[in-house]
Amino acid sequence: MTAGPATDFHSHLIPGVDDGAADLAASRAAVAAMGRDGVATAITTPHFDGSLTLAPPMAEQRLAQLDAGFSLLTADAVVAACGVRLMRGVELMLDVPDPDVGDPRLRLNGGRFVLVEYPALQLPLSHADYAVRALRDKGWQPVLAHPERYRNVDDSLEQLLALRYAGAYFQLNAGSLVGYHGEGPRRRAAALLARGWVEYASSDYHGRGAPAVSAARAALAAGGAAEQAELLFCENPARLVRDEGPLRVSPVENSPPPTRSFWARLLGRGR
Repeated sequence: MTAGPATDFHSHLIPGVDDGAADLAASRAAVAAMGRDGVATAITTPHFDGSLTLAPPMAEQRLAQLDAGFSLLTADAVVAACGVRLMRGVELMLDVPDPDVGDPRLRLNGGRFVLVEYPALQLPLSHADYAVRALRDKGWQPVLAHPERYRNVDDSLEQLLALRYAGAYFQLNAGSLVGYHGEGPRRRAAALLARGWVEYASSDYHGRGAPAVSAARAALAAGGAAEQAELLFCENPARLVRDEGPLRVSPVENSPPPTRSFWARLLGRGR
């Protein structure tokens, strides 16, 4: 499979709306970094609490803030010159089991896919799959962001099994694949890939450090998983943009090694 430009559907690029880019200058730098890292299309996904959808006036107030920020981002000439096609969605916090995502602004590029996460990087102790099933029953397709980063998921991955049975797709963070989030997430990312439980990979870029997309693709390719890398970072996310389901990603036998330690990255050392 020929290497191509990446499509990324998890990032925090809109200025001043969450813990991502703080202002327009930071957004410009972040979009430029995405472009340099090989991303041609990005759906940016600011945080959005699912509980707001049960209080329509509050939801509309938050969406109006995101509308204004996205308009500012996409109207900026410096951002446009970066050459990254920008779309929108949200990263929906499942702080309630039955969010209403009928508004297309809450879905990835307005299609049927919904990027979701659970509060505080902790899966609920019971019935974590309820919200996934509720969304699917309404015709939406949940994509669970960074399952490898949940603190109460161990190396058996048993805690994620119910979500797979419920029909959730999984999206790994590029940084997890190369050790940027620590050894635990890297190890669990490798275990998920080895089981064939992953459909997508994205940057989850907050405008700090590197998006890690090119590093993760290179690490997978070096381990003999170039075809899986292209499906994870290019083909399947591009299909998502078109509102099409993913192709199956075959299991990856060799996990990518970490590129350098947290402290080496913090201090600017290492390769």
